[in-house]
Amino acid sequence: MSDTYFMRGALALARRGLGQTAPNPSVGCVIVNKGRVAGRGFTAPGGRPHAEVIALREAGEQARGGTAYVTLEPCSFIGKTGPCTQELISAGISRVVLGARDPHPKVNGSGIAQLKSAGISVTENVLRQECEAVIAGFATVQREQRPLLRLKLATSLDGRIATSGRESKWITSPQARRAVHAMRGRHDAVLTGVGTVLADDPELTCRIDGFRTEPLVRVVVDSHLRTPLLSRLVRSASEHPLWILYRDGADRLRRRALEDAGAKLLELPGSTAGVDLRASMAALAREGITRVLAEGGGTLAAGLLRAGLVDRISWFHAPCIIGGDGYPAAQAFGISLLEDAPRFALVFSERLGYDMLSQFKRVE
Repeated sequence: MSDTYFMRGALALARRGLGQTAPNPSVGCVIVNKGRVAGRGFTAPGGRPHAEVIALREAGEQARGGTAYVTLEPCSFIGKTGPCTQELISAGISRVVLGARDPHPKVNGSGIAQLKSAGISVTENVLRQECEAVIAGFATVQREQRPLLRLKLATSLDGRIATSGRESKWITSPQARRAVHAMRGRHDAVLTGVGTVLADDPELTCRIDGFRTEPLVRVVVDSHLRTPLLSRLVRSASEHPLWILYRDGADRLRRRALEDAGAKLLELPGSTAGVDLRASMAALAREGITRVLAEGGGTLAAGLLRAGLVDRISWFHAPCIIGGDGYPAAQAFGISLLEDAPRFALVFSERLGYDMLSQFKRVE
């Protein structure tokens, strides 16, 4: 069987850890000896142990003389765990097949160099694009010091998220709403604005049993700490982490009350539009968040697009027309020339119930 075949297996393992390994990337590893799979592993929840260690433990003595298929270059320095390069060397692995290089400055290329210096044959760039897609959040943190951000939109065909009377439940089908829960499950955090909290009182959890083991971080952009103490978000803060991004100068009593209720508050500089969103994303990266799913109203969507923070869009289109008096997916954000409009490329589309889901990627 080919290197591509076994790397696809490693990729399938890596995807299982998405949303649960931050601040580490989710990595998959398959150990093969004499054409047979001896061990499998993917990064454990919380980021440790790493995929290679788990796969090597399962393989045991069968790892000696075998090939390790790893979606990401093995780490080569001592952090909270020992280097995976040394684990592979000590286990007697004779060949390592890699999908992508590690963008972390302490690793990038050094892991490969350590393996080669130990006499291990290394093959690079097998299914590289697919492997890089899995670690895109981790790579964005390394490159831009912010998480990868996916904007989720659920609208009518004419781009409306609610009627003029603010009715929005439910524009999309049950199948589409289940897909949203799966999206939440594959991200480290879900982001919304205080306007959505006040209008809809969402809980923002992943409600698919067994989909993930690590709790999903819920993040609210709330300049003046208007999130109600009796909201579903606050009442569930002891079970599902709630972080609130607020601007400096907010009321001290409100801060204390929200913290006493279990919320984590992150103070940020303000801007004319409220909390500085670029500073907010940098703060989330410092807290270990690598993948964010934004689910808010038109104000938050416009702010994120204006700041150039949207990397992906998942757009659910329901087959209905609401009209111009409905609420738009994105409020005005100052585009007067087409050349200034954010551009995205269609990646793929699929039908979910009576809706269409289109996935887009930002054009660099």
